[in-house]
Amino acid sequence: MVMTTPTIDCRGMWKVFGVRPLQAMEAFRSGSLTRAEIQKRFGSVIGVADASFTVMPGEIFCIMGLSGSGKSTLVRQINGLVPATAGEMLIDGESLTRLPTARVRALRAKKVGMVFQGFGLLPHRNVRDNVALGLELRGLPRAERHDRAQQALEAMRLGDWADARIDQLSGGMQQRVGIARALAGDPGILLMDEPFSALDPLIRRELQDQFLELSRRLQKTVVFITHDLDEAMRLGSRIAIMAEGRIEQIGTPQDILLRPANAHVAAFVHGVSTRDTLRACDVMTPAPVNGSQPAPPGRVPEGMTLAAVARAAAEAGGDLAVTSHDGRVIGVARVADILRALAGDERSHDA
Repeated sequence: MVMTTPTIDCRGMWKVFGVRPLQAMEAFRSGSLTRAEIQKRFGSVIGVADASFTVMPGEIFCIMGLSGSGKSTLVRQINGLVPATAGEMLIDGESLTRLPTARVRALRAKKVGMVFQGFGLLPHRNVRDNVALGLELRGLPRAERHDRAQQALEAMRLGDWADARIDQLSGGMQQRVGIARALAGDPGILLMDEPFSALDPLIRRELQDQFLELSRRLQKTVVFITHDLDEAMRLGSRIAIMAEGRIEQIGTPQDILLRPANAHVAAFVHGVSTRDTLRACDVMTPAPVNGSQPAPPGRVPEGMTLAAVARAAAEAGGDLAVTSHDGRVIGVARVADILRALAGDERSHDA
């Protein structure tokens, strides 16, 4: 078996803000005090508590939770913007938490691109120069950084807007400029902190579609922060749900919806319809299809909703082959698994 090193390997990460972080951390670890009690007694706030996860190459890993859950602090620990109180963060096998500051900055500039909720664009620069800003700070020649900026703009379908002023762009276009700026440095990792949350639903859906297509094509490793469960279910290969600094559960969208780990996660997903949220790839059995196991004649794309898959299975009278965006068969959606997922949807509405 070929083993792949995780692109991101987070091991027992803690972040405690305040004057007595180690005492606060130990009290929270022991379970003797709540987060609120620790803040009152020690004057410290538990931002992230013992977080561990891995993100594999090319994966979209969503971290979701309500405001104050610790998700934004955690994503900033991935690239060293927020130093850890305890724990270890590895990027491509290299321990970020043991590196000197200068080396962390160099690694961040080379390997990590960040997209924030606030676009952070400079109004006195045109679109191209905004996208090229990071390359300029790295000392790249003007011609090279403009060429790379133009390529990133083309990827975001903004090539014709390179000379425009920022105030000439809509909110959705400005966010695409922010993504292009992150892409211009060609990082292997994209960290996205609620990048679409300020946009209206139609533009948000459009950017999600564009982002999924871009991710498939460029094969970037993505950590995507959101407070929107539907967005996490739509974008994430796997999802981590956070509350009060802790990761409550990590799993596929199907795991989270149908097998919540505790009462908190169950409350999060209560009432969410699996029919409209789960996709064909969430209920399929991943398997190579060969001569001894021919694919079912009926086919559905991996992104089709469970409701549409159920209708297709009924029309086909049996199992369905699930295809990737480029038409390859990547698994089988079996009738029994489709019915099981639908039964979970009925239970969630009856509860």
